[in-house]
Amino acid sequence: MPEKPLKICLVSAELSPLAKTGGLADVSAALATFLGNQGHDIRVLIPFYSAIDAAALDITPVQFLQNRSIQIGNHQLSYSIDTTTLPGKSLNVYLLRCPELYDRPGIYTDGSDEHLRFILLSRVAIEMCQHMGFAPDIFHCHDWHTALVPLYLQTHYAWDQLFEQTKTVLTIHNIGYQGIFSAGVLHDMGMQDLAEKLHREDLALGRINFLKTGLLYADLLTTVSPTYAREILGPAYGMGLQDLLQQRQDSLVGILNGVDIDEWNPEQDPLIPFPYSARRISGKKKNKLALMKELELDSSDDMPLLGMVSRLTEQKGIELIQKVVPTLLQHRRFALAVLGSGEPRYERFFNRLQQRHRDRVCFYRGFNNKLAHQIEAGSDMFVMPSRFEPCGLNQMYSLRYGTVPIVRRTGGLADSVQLFEPGSGTGTGIVFNDFSASALDWALNAALDLYQDKKSWRKLVQNGMARDYSWERQGQIYVDLFRQILLTGNRT
Repeated sequence: MPEKPLKICLVSAELSPLAKTGGLADVSAALATFLGNQGHDIRVLIPFYSAIDAAALDITPVQFLQNRSIQIGNHQLSYSIDTTTLPGKSLNVYLLRCPELYDRPGIYTDGSDEHLRFILLSRVAIEMCQHMGFAPDIFHCHDWHTALVPLYLQTHYAWDQLFEQTKTVLTIHNIGYQGIFSAGVLHDMGMQDLAEKLHREDLALGRINFLKTGLLYADLLTTVSPTYAREILGPAYGMGLQDLLQQRQDSLVGILNGVDIDEWNPEQDPLIPFPYSARRISGKKKNKLALMKELELDSSDDMPLLGMVSRLTEQKGIELIQKVVPTLLQHRRFALAVLGSGEPRYERFFNRLQQRHRDRVCFYRGFNNKLAHQIEAGSDMFVMPSRFEPCGLNQMYSLRYGTVPIVRRTGGLADSVQLFEPGSGTGTGIVFNDFSASALDWALNAALDLYQDKKSWRKLVQNGMARDYSWERQGQIYVDLFRQILLTGNRT
């Protein structure tokens, strides 16, 4: 007998391609799409930011969810909920419209009302279900922006039997972002008479941490790779939350993110000029030559091409690139294509590197989705020397595209890329352990040396393209966990 479909309310601050600053958007969209395609009743709610391109969407107001009023502290707010279909998918998405809070140039702000924007999202997620008469089996909350949902279900909405069987799952995408505010937001949270429910040490220090609150009350905690789940239990990666996570270790599980194989498929990618596959790999070299020509890079004598698509931040290990690549360019033959933006010091570095080596380095500041696909398809190697990386997606895109990832052994990079051993022919990339210039220098030289061994290189490429990190595989792990906590109250 087939299992009964699950009822899931997924709440997120981001959803690709509508509202995106990073991997949170990609994961929320891909997982929700997988769940919907599997026949589960999935209701997705995100804020209707003014940055969303509404003209490109077919938006329909939900008639019984228009001009609703909600009291948040001293703020009487009016909101409406509209619905649309995710572009290119069959997934329906609910959009929380509140111009007072979401008509801003960007998704996130440093405004004094930033906490209100996500208190509203958390509370409306619950009230939307009430108005719909929808009793979720699972509230799936993502990062600090929705981490108050478990607390609210156990306090403000505990009276409602609609949620009597509902379990909550909180997914940590990057523990470095926690939503820390002054204790003055207690009234806006509606918790002034329930302060004992919040973390006492934080209150004594005059602050409230939204993510920490979620860690206290969610039934299940997940994060985006098994290695990261272990790393955040210690002080080096726990960002101050390691003690609480150790207390809840039995409720914490790491699930590696999946890849949207509809978008990232070299056989059917409309953004690259020459489709190819592991069996018909010749198209990859054609993509490389086309990309190098477009970027005005020297492609003579089978010049190896290294690619990077990254936020240019300290987390991504750009300081190691600064220490290693300029000298390496003087001693080894290779070209470098970089797409990204971030800290000005790193942008200036890549600009200077491009000026110094114009025929071998190209830096595109910003983000360009087409170019991101072309770099994945056209590069021989893809560099990710991250200081820490909860999951990472580009290394998995690279594997699918036959582009050899060069990664540091941390977080999801450690879980998805294995060091290639030429003797046995096993492994999928070049992996280094220490966060140091010498370690990255070793890895880049090892990759460039291996590139000259065409037989081993071909085996390495084929190994990577054979790996399966699709959401069909990873998403089922979520479904199995959801069913477990519904049966047992926990995952064990």
